[in-house]
Amino acid sequence: MAPEVFFTVCYGTSKPPQAYQAMHTFTPATLDGYCRHRVQFADYPGIIPEEGCSVRGVYATGLTDANMQKLDHFEGSEYKKVNVKVKLLKNEGGKELEGEEKDAAVYVFLSAEDLEKVEWDFEHFRKEKMDMWAR
Repeated sequence: MAPEVFFTVCYGTSKPPQAYQAMHTFTPATLDGYCRHRVQFADYPGIIPEEGCSVRGVYATGLTDANMQKLDHFEGSEYKKVNVKVKLLKNEGGKELEGEEKDAAVYVFLSAEDLEKVEWDFEHFRKEKMDMWAR
């Protein structure tokens, strides 16, 4: 969800050269049928299938094979990559609306028993933990 973490994983710095930044877009999106929880004793979340829930995330474009390999390695064995459909979000008149549906890949957490029963708070992560995850 955080471009700073994406760029750190894929390019070794949260602020790569402009040419690399221009290759990618990050659009808000929702994923229905999943819920995001905090992973016990960790700063990061895990999503799992959960009826009646939806997850807000980011639809990223411009990913190369090398980017995907780095992301797969970063996510590690705690997750499996799953192909899903997400709905892009657009802002119209100050109101966020669902728009176009896109095919996407997401990383689904494998050990639901290692998740806390509360939703992961992205804003808390951004304010309190981001510095540890982005260079």
